[in-house]
Amino acid sequence: MGRFARSWQLVKVCWSVLRQDKELVVFPIVSTIGVLLVTASFVIPGFFTGFWSGISENGANAGLWVLVVLFYLVEYFVIIFCNAALVSAAVVRLTGGDPTLGDGFRGAWSHIGAILGYAAIAATIGLLLQLLRERAGIGGVIVAALGGAAWNIVTFLVVPVLVVEDIGPVDAIKRSASLLKKSWGEQIIGSAGIGLVFGLLAVAVAVVGIAIGALALSAGIVALGVAFFVLVVLAVVVISLLGATLHAIYSAAVYEYAVEGETGAFDREMLAGAFRPKSSRRTR
Repeated sequence: MGRFARSWQLVKVCWSVLRQDKELVVFPIVSTIGVLLVTASFVIPGFFTGFWSGISENGANAGLWVLVVLFYLVEYFVIIFCNAALVSAAVVRLTGGDPTLGDGFRGAWSHIGAILGYAAIAATIGLLLQLLRERAGIGGVIVAALGGAAWNIVTFLVVPVLVVEDIGPVDAIKRSASLLKKSWGEQIIGSAGIGLVFGLLAVAVAVVGIAIGALALSAGIVALGVAFFVLVVLAVVVISLLGATLHAIYSAAVYEYAVEGETGAFDREMLAGAFRPKSSRRTR
């Protein structure tokens, strides 16, 4: 089976899990709303207080850097907390239960200290990578891209580890790296496949929708053209939310498969082609 075919199979299997618990998509929605609220709470007051105009006139100062660090920390915490809630609910389903939204949020809340600690680490890495992109030229962009990719690979299973195992954020990162080495090595077929499929789907919808909308506008049918543009935005948002949900379900399933050797919701032979677990013991 080729990579694209395998990716499509993984998407279908993840979709079957989501069909059993459609409410799982609520977690990415809450995350998106949370990020928008956090961004607004940091940006809007600056306009009314004149903070941003002062920055543009006098340049960056200590106050700006404090604000940037706090923004990264709060935003990462919101994202990781909601992702942990989704993974908590997905783990319940993958281990034979019937999760609710409350199960997910309770699972994340019970590990809020570790999640906050991991958010601080991830926010620091994210800020450093962003500084590299902005201040180190093309070399910094390349290093940041490679560093970001490596970080994402190493920490792919951190959230499932945090919500299942009673360990801190640093140990969770080490555990994630250990599971990565044991179960997949360098093969990230499933994660990349889900991103590829939904990325292509979003691009296709955007291109077709914008083209139809532009034709409608050129023909003088303004209402239809505007309607198509609105539908394109909504469709891309829905596709992104579904992709994020399936990606989180997949990470939970990979974790369960890596530590237990199997996951009932996933076809064993298909996953075995991409992931080769060597241990079925959880470390507590």
